[in-house]
Amino acid sequence: MSGSDIPSTALPGNDPTGLQSFAVLLRRMNSEFNRVAQEFAHAQGLHLTDVQALIAILDADPDGGGEPMTPGRLRRQLNLTSGAVTACVDRLERSGHIRRVRAADDRRVVHLHFAEAARALTSDYFRPLARSTDTARGRFTSRELTVIARFLGEMNRELVLLRRY
Repeated sequence: MSGSDIPSTALPGNDPTGLQSFAVLLRRMNSEFNRVAQEFAHAQGLHLTDVQALIAILDADPDGGGEPMTPGRLRRQLNLTSGAVTACVDRLERSGHIRRVRAADDRRVVHLHFAEAARALTSDYFRPLARSTDTARGRFTSRELTVIARFLGEMNRELVLLRRY
């Protein structure tokens, strides 16, 4: 590898690919995503934790190719107590955002699914964010997007390793 191809760890703060710059950019992006999520929560009369649960359920929904979310998995993923996850799931079900479905092969198991009405609501609400994301993506080549996607995937893997259950 040439000097410019070697992955950086802790370069000076003015290096756009250095650790300091990455940390600042990731914090800013996370802050903006949290702001959007908080605004959605407020508009829907939900807690921010409820929005985090909705995201987890949406991402795990088998319609998207994943395994259905269960209350136990949700509890572990969001690091909540059993009582807190029950209250969260109850609020989301009452508000029509999710539905509970008993597993066909084991009636004791409950799967949490994103409700169709909630899909339309969230799609409408987050459409400007999707457009902004697509606009930003349009400024990169396919090769650059492949590297960005790889970085984000690796970052998510590393963050999962930091979880304390």
